[in-house]
Amino acid sequence: MNETMQKGLDEKYCSECGSIIKARAEICPKCGVRQTSPFASLGAVAPNGKSKLAAALFALFLGSFGIHKFYLRRVGLGILYLLFCWTFIPSVLGFIDAILLLIMSDEDFNRKYGTI
Repeated sequence: MNETMQKGLDEKYCSECGSIIKARAEICPKCGVRQTSPFASLGAVAPNGKSKLAAALFALFLGSFGIHKFYLRRVGLGILYLLFCWTFIPSVLGFIDAILLLIMSDEDFNRKYGTI
């Protein structure tokens, strides 16, 4: 008997084992793994203490001065942004960087900016 189970409206799949669990469950009853919310990745912190959300906010509000590049230890690019801030090109690039940081996965963020 190969039955496929359908999840209901008040159910979700466990992030670890894939079992169907209640949508509000914090811990999977089958495997015991704590479930995370879909917004938990925004507050994620890399091993070196850098926050993806903080970097995205720096890029959005102070991107024209390259503050997010300094925060992410990309000093050369930060200086380049500072040198050309009067052209407003870094403002556009900062906005794009903010969007890219917000949609970037935690693994990619840690690989690119999380080294100590």
